[in-house]
Amino acid sequence: MMLLLISCAGGSKAEKKKPPTLEDHFQLAFDAAERGNLEEAIAEYKKVLKMDSKYASAHLNLGVVYGRQGKWEKEISQYEKTIDINPNFTEAYFNLGVAYDEQGEFDDALQYYQKALQINPNHVEAHNNLGVVYLKKGKLEEAQSEYKKTLEIKPDYVKGHFNLGYTYHRQGRSEEAIASFLEVLKIQPDHAEAHYNLAVLYYEKQDYKLALQHVDQAINLGKKVDPRFLERLQSHR
Repeated sequence: MMLLLISCAGGSKAEKKKPPTLEDHFQLAFDAAERGNLEEAIAEYKKVLKMDSKYASAHLNLGVVYGRQGKWEKEISQYEKTIDINPNFTEAYFNLGVAYDEQGEFDDALQYYQKALQINPNHVEAHNNLGVVYLKKGKLEEAQSEYKKTLEIKPDYVKGHFNLGYTYHRQGRSEEAIASFLEVLKIQPDHAEAHYNLAVLYYEKQDYKLALQHVDQAINLGKKVDPRFLERLQSHR
């Protein structure tokens, strides 16, 4: 038997719909941002903050939305307001690190990633991003140290294995680089960049059979391969 909802008769005293709560507006903002409706998300987060100007998570999320719009100064401002309200809000420091990193302000990015890690030493993404910044600054040993920390916290962290492999390759430590990229493929077999890097490493070792296997897999997974590298490999098919 199908049960049907029955509406109230027109003359009944139905309860009036309650106005949206702060939590309702927050959820509406979150959902709008997830759908990509950024202006709607901003409007809803502003309603939240009008109801409670000290709602740290609303400031943080509003900053993220501004970041998606490329409004860097507004993004930074919201993260700073988040920290003013809650000085131990890890994600605010992390997001500031990302924002400054994207602007090429690496010293500021380092400062904020390090602050995030002071609050939460097990923040995997902060360790990884700190390693990336060190790499951009040419500090390979420091970068490797951070990538290794990601794997101590999360042994199956793909970015940690990949980035560690990349730094090993930069240092000419081929066997360690190969081992790291193979770890990536154990966790994520369809990682095109890992296949490509293995192809390059095996080519350098003159193991052309494995180089061809991995470059073919990289191509099949959508990786755009340097045509000059492909041309050099073709003679070994």
